[in-house]
Amino acid sequence: MRRCGVWLISCVACIGPLSAQTNASAPPAWQKAAGGAMAFEVASVREDKGPFKPPSFALSIDASFPDPNGRFHADFALPIYIEFAYKVSLTGDERKAMLANLPGWVGTDRFEIQATAPLHATKDQYRSMMQALLAERFGLKLHFEEKEMPVLVMTFAKPGKPGPKLIPHAQGQACDETPKPETFPKDCYIFMAMPGKDRTIIFGSRAVSMAEISNFVGSFGAFSEEIGRRVVDRTGVSGLWDFSLQAAQPTRNPSPEESVEGPNMLEALREQLGIKLISTRAAVSLPVVDHVERPTAN
Repeated sequence: MRRCGVWLISCVACIGPLSAQTNASAPPAWQKAAGGAMAFEVASVREDKGPFKPPSFALSIDASFPDPNGRFHADFALPIYIEFAYKVSLTGDERKAMLANLPGWVGTDRFEIQATAPLHATKDQYRSMMQALLAERFGLKLHFEEKEMPVLVMTFAKPGKPGPKLIPHAQGQACDETPKPETFPKDCYIFMAMPGKDRTIIFGSRAVSMAEISNFVGSFGAFSEEIGRRVVDRTGVSGLWDFSLQAAQPTRNPSPEESVEGPNMLEALREQLGIKLISTRAAVSLPVVDHVERPTAN
């Protein structure tokens, strides 16, 4: 999504056991921490063939979350809702695999959802509420399967040594402090980008985990066509981190006058964050849809 010349990378497309799950495994840790199963107080679902309407907050895997004060609105096709509800981020190929044996409308038709939630619910609680809505209104049943597939492992180029633009969050500015003029981004937990010199892009985030950084690397790498696989964190470090990264703006089929200065994504990762990507195979947990149906309008 472009907004006033700034790219908000974390936005989606501009991305007992609950009844929507058929596997018997325990709920994930994030769902337990959010309090378990929840449901919207009131919700309406209708197919939308008109102009796209922005959501009340980014349906992203990260923690960026402006509290909508109990008023939820979104306007996406079903895969976006599934990824949000189950806190997964699928590559393009993984999404195609999930949709391969489903009716065509699942991947193409947008559904506008308007709902009322308890005041000051957290983003993860909204995920649980979305799981219940998908089960009730779309008849969604799914389970997760471990599949071995090609991936890129994210690790440090020099073991245990991050690059100069990747620092522990504790060494940076606290999230509850007034941002300094040079602080980027101003808010914690989100992934932001802004134009740099010579047609480069400056990316940044504060107070995010290495797993979230690996998701960002995979998402932007897929957009720039430099990376076509899931990126898995194997840095071996925990905690929260701040980073900034300047790379050449991806341009497909550039003309001579569109030449840019600056490193590509992979070069910038190594030089600035001290990160390298290694091709390998690994087991990845992926959603498999067992049943879904078109909801009736209300």
